[in-house]
Amino acid sequence: MDDYTRRRVNLRVGQIIMIIGAGMGVVHWLTHLEAFGPEQPPLLLDLLVGYPMAALLLILGGVVASRKVPGSKA
Repeated sequence: MDDYTRRRVNLRVGQIIMIIGAGMGVVHWLTHLEAFGPEQPPLLLDLLVGYPMAALLLILGGVVASRKVPGSKA
């Protein structure tokens, strides 16, 4: 696999991870607006899986997408 292809794969994988993180944040927000029913998630689930996990996935996706291929000149 050449450097260009490897870079494109990193970019697309990072973008997919960021889309999943953004989707998780939107679903969590809609859950707080009671769009899926009146139940709210338990506190521990809310603190660990809600916005912090969405933010972590967005950051991780950004890191993967911006990763440079080792040994490339660019």
